[in-house]
Amino acid sequence: MVEEITILAVKRALESSPERNFRQSVDLAINLKDVDLSNPKNRIQEDIVLPHGRGKSLKVCVIGGAELAEKAKGVADLIITPEELGEIADDKTQAKKVASQMDFFIAEAPLMPQIGRRLGIVLAPRGKMPKPIPPGADPEPMIESLRRTVSIRTRDKRTFQAPVGTVDMTPEELAENVDAVLKRVASKLEKGNMNIDSAYVKTTMGPAEKVL
Repeated sequence: MVEEITILAVKRALESSPERNFRQSVDLAINLKDVDLSNPKNRIQEDIVLPHGRGKSLKVCVIGGAELAEKAKGVADLIITPEELGEIADDKTQAKKVASQMDFFIAEAPLMPQIGRRLGIVLAPRGKMPKPIPPGADPEPMIESLRRTVSIRTRDKRTFQAPVGTVDMTPEELAENVDAVLKRVASKLEKGNMNIDSAYVKTTMGPAEKVL
């Protein structure tokens, strides 16, 4: 059950957000405390499936052979064959363009070492290394799940943000998404909620409202 304070904070954030001629995102900002993030093992890197999705379409790229490519047709936003993979990797401008345009990558498991060698330098810093999929598997369930996913990466900073939806979603939907992120983050911290100093929700152009 989502706490009423979360729903009220989301409502205030939506109501106080100025009108804009674009669809604003709703973001959750989390401030940690008593966590040594200079130690890599204390950092958080999680993919969280939001109960109500991101409120916008996310782009997923599939990298694989003929069988996977055929199954991904009409489902994936971009399909890259093993042959095309080499061409893209050799063209750094093209590689960066693809990495920027796509939100998530899926790749046949046997191709992962090659992708790491050829595209890792572009994808890894962006937190976009592909999710492996077994040869012959149906990519559709994974793609649909990723389209509702937000990636959390704290690096060495105690303050970080995560998109939890858009302004045209209901306060209740956004609150449930906020709750899902907070619970997952707390589960990765040594002292749970005690390591969360505060949390705020805000629209792209609006003021922040305290959730925690």
